[in-house]
Amino acid sequence: MGTVTEHVDVAVPIRTAYNQWTQFEEFPQFMEGVTEIRQISDTDTHWKTEIAGVKREFDAKITEQLPDERVAWTSTGGIKQSGVITFHRLDETHTRVTAQMEFEPEGIAEQAGDKLGIVDRRVKGDMKRFKEFIESDRAGVETGAWRGEVDRPQP
Repeated sequence: MGTVTEHVDVAVPIRTAYNQWTQFEEFPQFMEGVTEIRQISDTDTHWKTEIAGVKREFDAKITEQLPDERVAWTSTGGIKQSGVITFHRLDETHTRVTAQMEFEPEGIAEQAGDKLGIVDRRVKGDMKRFKEFIESDRAGVETGAWRGEVDRPQP
């Protein structure tokens, strides 16, 4: 199982950063290799990716969501991955966004890519592009928001 943790500090209030992150269908604008995300329900998404010519589709479920704090997910079909995005207020106008992911590389090429740090660099680039996206000429205004809560599943 591979793991990656990356963070980025963005020059927007925590509410703005969180609200933008809940707009999953906007992810292709800053996530390399993500070609489409469809929000099926409040907790279900369908992803289409193309990385190094390999196209994949999979479903993911939001397992926990607390406004201005965290969004956690796990894949439910296709690839095996899970993770959490957390939001930390640095001050009134700055937020640290941290991504923590676990994934199961499939095949020799993905296993080699994981060992070479390709996934780490991709996530680092995605976080940098999120910073550019949220701080862009839109003046730090999110494209939408979903402020509902999803309670953590009980064991």
